[in-house]
Amino acid sequence: MSRPDVDRLLLPDAEADVRPSPQGAAARRALLAHPVVLLVGIVLASLNMRAALASVSPLVSEISQSFGLSSTASSLVTSVPVLFLGLGALVAPWLARRFGSEPVLLSALLLLAVGILVRVAPSTVALYGGGVLVGTAIALLNVLMPGLIKRDFPDKAASMTSVYTGAMIAGATLVAASSVPLEKAFGGSWEASLAVWSLLAVLAAVAWLPQVLIARGRTGHEVRTATSSASSAAGKSVWRSPLAWQVTLFMGLQSLWSYVLIAWMPTIFTDHGMSRSTAGVIFAFNNLIQVAGAFGVPLLAGRMRSQRPLIVLVTSLVAAGYAGLMVAPVSGAWLWAAVLGIGQGGAVGLALTLIVLRSGDARTAAQLSGMAQTIGYLLAAAGPIAAGAVHQATGGWTVPIALVLGVCAAALAVGLFAARDRTV
Repeated sequence: MSRPDVDRLLLPDAEADVRPSPQGAAARRALLAHPVVLLVGIVLASLNMRAALASVSPLVSEISQSFGLSSTASSLVTSVPVLFLGLGALVAPWLARRFGSEPVLLSALLLLAVGILVRVAPSTVALYGGGVLVGTAIALLNVLMPGLIKRDFPDKAASMTSVYTGAMIAGATLVAASSVPLEKAFGGSWEASLAVWSLLAVLAAVAWLPQVLIARGRTGHEVRTATSSASSAAGKSVWRSPLAWQVTLFMGLQSLWSYVLIAWMPTIFTDHGMSRSTAGVIFAFNNLIQVAGAFGVPLLAGRMRSQRPLIVLVTSLVAAGYAGLMVAPVSGAWLWAAVLGIGQGGAVGLALTLIVLRSGDARTAAQLSGMAQTIGYLLAAAGPIAAGAVHQATGGWTVPIALVLGVCAAALAVGLFAARDRTV
């Protein structure tokens, strides 16, 4: 018998050995699509959504000394990623429509890992360029994750949102508390302390890979998130709505005061004589306590026709915490961190809730969310830069904090309008 005849006889059996049966392929897809697999992917991805930002704050002074940066230039280390949180939000829906949410999220996690590594290269260009990559990657995660949760957990969207929000805050807490100890463990290398978190992004990317494999078998309609589908609809009415701008400005102002703290809270403490390790732990505590506000305030908001009392509550807490940092930054550090944490968490939870409550339908909610995130993060990016510039000009933190108190007053005013029982 000739070799081709042998091959023809053997090939079907050989192919049967290497190719799974239809039943086996279906079982493999079912295993990959198991809710636990998806949940693990969501949690690990969410852990990365603030980690790369929070890791820098406790090490800003070391980074500044290493490159000889001024206070204003130092503020750009944290402001550049925030700026691209807003710019990246503009392209996220288009990318999801073009390629699907799962591949874009996987690419965002890989881009985040690359950005973290680029940021620690021995060059100021790389320092800021890595920040661009980090901000863009997190923007994609921020915009696409809520829509994906709404699509895959339609009956548990609220509880899953709590899970991913909690994981996001937990990631920031873990990283903020570990940055300085890791620097010491690596022999005083802030570069190694920052670079290690690229492993967390790679781990999340590996955990997200099954969702990409599953998405290949879905139709184009199924892989689009609710957010990207809705945003493709025509209509720019939200941009002409005063109420939409009120919601957007409240989102931006509360983001501004939060990113000022992310950028400068540890430095405020160390400039008043606190050790870097203690400042990092208090900063981590501030991130952790935000969970209380982020979970509690939205629950209360959903039970109210008007959320004005909650606007007063969260802005008052943040203003009180900032005033405490001005008057007694070291002796009352733990108290101010707690007060600020509850106010910060409550404010971001309330801002996100207002987007839903002030929207008349799902399409409007998607449009308002895109508007609020884009404008809000662009506004927030100015906060750390302005605070750093004023600190450098005045030689202290009194004037920068006083200006943030003015931001709290503006957020109170615009928030009272946004909290009215009306819809866009």
